[in-house]
Amino acid sequence: DSARNGFSFKGIKDYLECYRSGKLTPSQVARNIIAMLEDCDKSTPPLRAIVQWDREQIMLMAEASTTRYRNKCTLSCLDGIPVCLKEEFKVVPYHHRVGTVYLGTEPETEDATVAKKLREAGAIIIGVSNMHELGTGTTGCNPNRCHKIPRNPYNPNHFTGGSSSGSAAAVAAGLCPVAIGTDGGGSVRIPASFCGVVGLKGTFGRISCHGCLPLSYSTVSVGPICTSVADAAIVYSILAEPDLLYPYGLKQPKATLSDICAPDLKGLKLGVDWTFFKACDAEVLSACEKAVKHLQSLGASVVEVSLPEMEEARVAHVICILSEMRDFLQPDFNKHFHEMNLETRASLALASQFTALDYIKANRQRTRTMRFLQEIFSTVDCILTPGIPCTAPRIYESDLLTGSSDMSFTVRSMRFMQLGNFTGIPGLVVPIGYSTAGLPISLQVMAKWWDEAVLLRIGLKLEQFRDQTKKPSIYYDILA
Repeated sequence: DSARNGFSFKGIKDYLECYRSGKLTPSQVARNIIAMLEDCDKSTPPLRAIVQWDREQIMLMAEASTTRYRNKCTLSCLDGIPVCLKEEFKVVPYHHRVGTVYLGTEPETEDATVAKKLREAGAIIIGVSNMHELGTGTTGCNPNRCHKIPRNPYNPNHFTGGSSSGSAAAVAAGLCPVAIGTDGGGSVRIPASFCGVVGLKGTFGRISCHGCLPLSYSTVSVGPICTSVADAAIVYSILAEPDLLYPYGLKQPKATLSDICAPDLKGLKLGVDWTFFKACDAEVLSACEKAVKHLQSLGASVVEVSLPEMEEARVAHVICILSEMRDFLQPDFNKHFHEMNLETRASLALASQFTALDYIKANRQRTRTMRFLQEIFSTVDCILTPGIPCTAPRIYESDLLTGSSDMSFTVRSMRFMQLGNFTGIPGLVVPIGYSTAGLPISLQVMAKWWDEAVLLRIGLKLEQFRDQTKKPSIYYDILA
């Protein structure tokens, strides 16, 4: 824990201190959240971070937690902590709409594994969060009637990033310190970066995807979006374990948090491919280079590495994720085409042009890229890149009506993200500063498979680089 001057986000520790000291109960916090959820729906423009919530459900969980604190028998350090889950997860009793108007016609009767684990830990699920329709984009722009466009708490005229758009907006706006997203092409890390919070994409299979719409079965990982790296570590430690209902993660090694609180970074080798690293806006590059120097000052050494065939890997990732989505959504594309957003239709139409040959070649590229990474990780502990090459883009009036489709932006925003999704390695984005316009900038750390602990260790030190945290222009202090 580091003391900060000025504004700091309220995290898990702040909630626990209130509960343990008796200053507030989970029930009082829940009432505050309900008042804020009503307020942010009425604000101009509405925040649209949480798209489904239920007063009775929130109060039931909060009252049960209040009783546990009174009887000193709490379930975990997430007991009484407000959380939200992306609408891609099944959460009782909400509709599993996945950002659409046609899915989830009936309320869910069974939780996704992640929702179940959060309930077992005593967390208060405050609702399900907004998302890009079917996870097909990186802006978070979803003009359909059930969702509308979530606003970036740092500047409501800018996008949140997607596809876990509402999850990042809810955390940055203070509605909850923890949100859960999914990441198939940067969908946790892009909105976390744009909204100035921490986003962790676990190793492929590390956290169960059971109960999540299986849009792309070979690229999607689950991860938390939090106000701090410490909070991401707590949530990760509770969610990361094998699930019999999710075969991809059954053989994983035990998740550990070993050495994450080491006093320095001595002995760690940070890999940087400078040509790849520098393909970003000048303001982003300047902040990220300074952050790398900060890590060096703590004893880490920077090693120049070469990431080969990155253009081939980029194209192959797009072929894999879109082919798998197109395959899974074939019945929807045929039956609900006119109910989909224009951008979703365009993406799925593009995906229908890929052939079986393309998909096989793309997976051969995946094998090559994984082998390159194995070699690189035999010489360094992690790879550093900027989070996103730019800051959050502006929302235009037309986006509110018809949505937004900008392929060049989509490609650019995923530049540093795709390697992690394509090969399954874990990645962490940590906010390190702001542009002159006041929009957040992040650095990304990626490590070898199953080594989330080294990401969290570096992330904790990276947080100390930012000299101040700016308060978002939309912020609710639930504990005030």
